[in-house]
Amino acid sequence: MSRRKLIYVVQKHAATHLHYDLRLEMDGVLKSWAIPKEPEDKPGVKRLAIQVEDHPIEYSEFEGVIPEGQYGSGRVEKWDYGDYELVKRTDRSIEVEIRGKRLRGRFILMRFEKAGENAWLFFKKK
Repeated sequence: MSRRKLIYVVQKHAATHLHYDLRLEMDGVLKSWAIPKEPEDKPGVKRLAIQVEDHPIEYSEFEGVIPEGQYGSGRVEKWDYGDYELVKRTDRSIEVEIRGKRLRGRFILMRFEKAGENAWLFFKKK
């Protein structure tokens, strides 16, 4: 039985503040997190990831400039892309096996208890 691969993309977004948008295809949309620092491929290096609004699947292909005056204005480029396998998903954490060009391996998104509902930590599993 063949399963369609799930989309994984990280877009480097030079908006008001440079950040990286992690996007994972889930539930028919791209679940999205803004990561203020460049994602790290070394195990255990944690990055803050703020969950933002879902995006349409087609947005995974977007590269270009969002015009001044529009929400998120600035340059967007693909920093990493590929596919992933969902290993485990709960209300508190998401574990994925990423097969990207830069990031490869088992990664965790874990809800950050003290910082609010949208705050997560993103890191490579040891």
